[in-house]
Amino acid sequence: MTALKPSSAAPTSSASGIEARCAATGMRMTEQRRVIARVLAEAVDHPDVEELYRRCVAVDDKISISTVYRTVKLFEDAGIIERHDFREGRARYEQMRDSHHDHLINLRDGKVIEFTSEEIEKLQAEIARRLGYKLVDHRLELYCVPLDDDKSTS
Repeated sequence: MTALKPSSAAPTSSASGIEARCAATGMRMTEQRRVIARVLAEAVDHPDVEELYRRCVAVDDKISISTVYRTVKLFEDAGIIERHDFREGRARYEQMRDSHHDHLINLRDGKVIEFTSEEIEKLQAEIARRLGYKLVDHRLELYCVPLDDDKSTS
């Protein structure tokens, strides 16, 4: 049986890993971009732009939603944050991490659980090899409902 572990790839907030990555790319950092970067770096969930905007406005009420949209796009294009589409009709974001993790999405409440599994990683690489390929990247998203869910759609 596979050992599934919740991912320990928690965001780091030391001057925000996002801010450090922005600096490494030579990106100009305005104060509003810094606020957005810090709020994203502190997120333990995967906020969409509107949720990110609500959190940023609590820090700086002069930030506009269009600034948040533009900054998120800038960070995404620079490879600093990652976009996820978890079947909800809205993109959600997280800081790019050095360690790989996968996602389990509860379709009932939208909760996203990050996890790692060495067995799954080995199996994916083996499948690619058997088919004549070398695995260089992947994304695994498991869409689930609780086992005790009586509204099961299976």
